[in-house]
Amino acid sequence: MDAFRPGQLVTYASGGPDVDGIVFEVPSETKVVVALIDPQRGPVLRTLDPEVLAERAEEGARDAALRGLIRRTPPSGRGGRSQAKGSVQGRRGHARSATHRTTGK
Repeated sequence: MDAFRPGQLVTYASGGPDVDGIVFEVPSETKVVVALIDPQRGPVLRTLDPEVLAERAEEGARDAALRGLIRRTPPSGRGGRSQAKGSVQGRRGHARSATHRTTGK
């Protein structure tokens, strides 16, 4: 698998039992933000290396909780590969200064 996309079902090989997750965001080719279940904290977002992820086909028992986390988490606001090409990166701010104000002659 060469590229992940937001909303894709994945499995994280953590060294112990495999953990089901859902891709939240792909900030770069070497980082993937994944929603997964932490045994102590519940649903969390983790930044992982794509090398430790594998695609999965079927829905898991905890996917509803992961989708709830994704739904209530705002997007990062940064560019990234998941946004359309040519879109504005970040906030615009004030591009120009204010114009001259006359004295009311």
